[in-house]
Amino acid sequence: MQKNTKKQSIVIIGSGIGGLATANLFAKKGHKVTIIEKNKNLGGKINTFSEKGFTFDMGPSWYLMPDVFEHYYQLLDEKVDTHFDLVKLTPSYRAFFEKESFIDITPDIKKTSILFENLESGAGEKFKKYIKQSSFQYKTAYDHFLFKNYNSIFDFFNWSVATKGLKMNLFLPVEKFVSKFFRNHKIHKILEYTLVFLGSSPYNAPALYALMSHVDFVQGVFYPKGGLYKVVESLTELAVKNGVTVIREEEAEEILVCKNKVVGVRTHNATYDGDIVISNADIWHTEQKLIKNKNLRMYSQKYWDTITMAPSGFILYIGLKKKVDGILHHNLYFREDWKTGFEDIFKTKTPPMNPCFYVCCPTKTDMDIAPPNKDSLFVLVPFPDGVFMNEEQKESYKEHILDMLEQKMNLNSLRDSIEYIRSYDPQNFVDDYNVFQGSALGFAHTLLQSAYFRTKNKHSKIKNLYFVGGGTTPGIGMPMCLISAELVYKRVYSIKNDSPLKSL
Repeated sequence: MQKNTKKQSIVIIGSGIGGLATANLFAKKGHKVTIIEKNKNLGGKINTFSEKGFTFDMGPSWYLMPDVFEHYYQLLDEKVDTHFDLVKLTPSYRAFFEKESFIDITPDIKKTSILFENLESGAGEKFKKYIKQSSFQYKTAYDHFLFKNYNSIFDFFNWSVATKGLKMNLFLPVEKFVSKFFRNHKIHKILEYTLVFLGSSPYNAPALYALMSHVDFVQGVFYPKGGLYKVVESLTELAVKNGVTVIREEEAEEILVCKNKVVGVRTHNATYDGDIVISNADIWHTEQKLIKNKNLRMYSQKYWDTITMAPSGFILYIGLKKKVDGILHHNLYFREDWKTGFEDIFKTKTPPMNPCFYVCCPTKTDMDIAPPNKDSLFVLVPFPDGVFMNEEQKESYKEHILDMLEQKMNLNSLRDSIEYIRSYDPQNFVDDYNVFQGSALGFAHTLLQSAYFRTKNKHSKIKNLYFVGGGTTPGIGMPMCLISAELVYKRVYSIKNDSPLKSL
């Protein structure tokens, strides 16, 4: 049931997908909405740039959970297929292994069952049971967890949620959950790699997130022609259509508060009055930099010293003089010692010298984003947050990763084919997006940083200050940020429905 909320002025700090999605929901409802963005491009980490005829997605490159996109656009009386030309990738991706040959993964349960059976006797039938469980977890999460605002611990530990949580193996780490079904190390890696999308390790993320296998194997992997930035362009078009005011290249410097209630936002050259302020900026930055009165901050330094952050990333954007063979649109390289790789990132905070990494070659699907007969590569190496390199170290690490690409993915003479190359590292994430410790994703999805335990989307000390995006509920990823926008909308309108909205 909706509270009768008068039409108010709303200021949104940051134009990531969460900020844009939130702006559209409130503008559609008739509110006066202003977005303040520090950068020239909208979209936050879903960014893009072009050089020498190559167009690069700078951030996310996987279009997953199409049902969430469809649901969000329906709330705006729009249809996804009028905004994107979606291609379903088959195979979904190629998995390379350190000492063995690669495997292609398809969105075909029967083919994958046969594949797993060839890797481990009995694994084919077990995979069908595993996917059945994963699909149950996805549906349960979609219907009862993801679209729910938690107001107290009792909202989380009620009988219904506790019962469903037990069936979802909520308190078991993903790695142990997968081990109940399979022994083969290749199968483990294929089923667990999606945790990196959530900024987590399979050794500390709850088995709730085994639902990602449903996303991977049942729903499949998609690509919007033109690149993932098409999502930002679409949301921006809708913002203009719905009357949102967008201020670019103007950085918020202070959230203005009077008697513990927000009254607006101050930038370096203007003040924007607002009955409601919604921050899509990094939560640490919002708390520590934009709220000037320390007594009004929710978290102490001790909190920030103990939080588990998602990894950062060392990224290479590469334009090639020619087409390359041996890789697909999406490619994953898995090192032999799986656990140590996660320990390097989450525990010892060591720049990995034998990293797992990801290579995207979108020109395998979309030839219009590069000059004729040329390929582009996006290379992502998960990198520990809070670890920064000087220029000499960055150059050395770049050369090391190029060596690995040539050796581990058989991209022979890759260096000789490079026409353009640019690197991006934790310091760039800090400079461009004001993120804590240079993390690319924010708070990791550990048990104590998920659902009720994740940062709430409503500030506990300042009235009418809200959060949206990957740092708050439900979490990391483009689909989650769309849901996050709906949760803020529900919060403002005091809608207690735990399921997806049918309409605004």
